[in-house]
Amino acid sequence: MQYQTYNPPADLEFLVKCFWTLEVPAEAAGQQQRILPDGCMEMIFTLGDDIRRLQGDAWITQPRAMVVGQITEAFVIEPTGYVQAFGTRFYPYGFAHFLTVPARDLNDKETPLDILFGKKAAKELGEKITAAADTQKRICIVRDFLLARLSDQDTIDKIVKSTIDTLLSSGGGTAIHTILGDNLPKRRQLERNFLKQVGMTPKQLGKVIRLQTALKIMLSEQAESLTSIAYESEYYDQAHFIRDFKELTGMNPKAFSDKGQMALSALFYKPG
Repeated sequence: MQYQTYNPPADLEFLVKCFWTLEVPAEAAGQQQRILPDGCMEMIFTLGDDIRRLQGDAWITQPRAMVVGQITEAFVIEPTGYVQAFGTRFYPYGFAHFLTVPARDLNDKETPLDILFGKKAAKELGEKITAAADTQKRICIVRDFLLARLSDQDTIDKIVKSTIDTLLSSGGGTAIHTILGDNLPKRRQLERNFLKQVGMTPKQLGKVIRLQTALKIMLSEQAESLTSIAYESEYYDQAHFIRDFKELTGMNPKAFSDKGQMALSALFYKPG
């Protein structure tokens, strides 16, 4: 597997966390991979063979040009052949600038681009991405597409952004009541704005960010006990860590280091 990330242009830095590419040889076809929640929405183009996702007891083929909304529980995907994909990963509030529906309406599913941007615009974008000679050209194409549709930066509620910035800087360890105090009306308003602009509540996002902190520690060079990982990631105790881990990933923390289904996630979350 070859996974590479690219920094966004300066005029998209406040929205886009990174661009990325993924290539997996055809020999890996049929090998299931588990994709974990990370608090980000993504716009993804499939340039190789189709990719399927397990939905209930059935496999569905993912759209070849899509936005993946917030993932609240692990996705299991399976390549049908050679994988080549190009993606744009947005900050938790980044894609709200391009939405005409609440972000939560996109949760846990793949939405084709033509539903969000119209058939003509989506078709033209897909054709340009497919025909582009390299990744840098694809980044420029997406940049121009997004900037042409960028609404006023005031789309994002200032308290939503400041809360997310605090959660990100603390690795998800800052409690919401620490940020907003005991002002219940203010907290309820923040929760409504989060569901509209981010797709999940502040508490849910904090839980996902804290999971990401733990995953990076688990994948670092220095092996640590579950207890030390839990405390370093700002969980109350090991039981709290295991409970949240199972809820968001569908597995026990000890299974995460196993190869197979977690190989792709390990590439995503391993510290640089």
